[in-house]
Amino acid sequence: MEITKKLNIPAPYFYEKVIDSVLFDIRKHTGKSLTKKQLNNFEYVKSFSKNSKAKIKVEKIIDNTSYHFRTSTTKNDFAVSYEIVPIDEKSCEIHYEEKMESFGFLQKINDAVLGTILMYFKRRQFNKMLQMIEESY
Repeated sequence: MEITKKLNIPAPYFYEKVIDSVLFDIRKHTGKSLTKKQLNNFEYVKSFSKNSKAKIKVEKIIDNTSYHFRTSTTKNDFAVSYEIVPIDEKSCEIHYEEKMESFGFLQKINDAVLGTILMYFKRRQFNKMLQMIEESY
């Protein structure tokens, strides 16, 4: 899934919102309070339910420009990237990309079928999140 959207907020503001969310998630799942400088290559395990866990690794972080992470489970591998391009002091363009690799033949078929259906809702939810960040400025 790829989404590119222009927002009427400064690039540093959007970046801070994303990173604040990441730091909150890490603190919630690990109990560790990190700084932005400690995020690069940081890995942690996140529990989604009693039987569902994922390893999350921050792969790239560049102030006000990029944030990339990978979520790995026994069934899938998700690579997510945010690229933030300043347009001027009051606006920026966000390029979000998500790639998924499924493990196993049945998992690939299941993800192909469900992915088509869920993509619409994921796209809609992501756009709503962007709108909420923009409105919070």
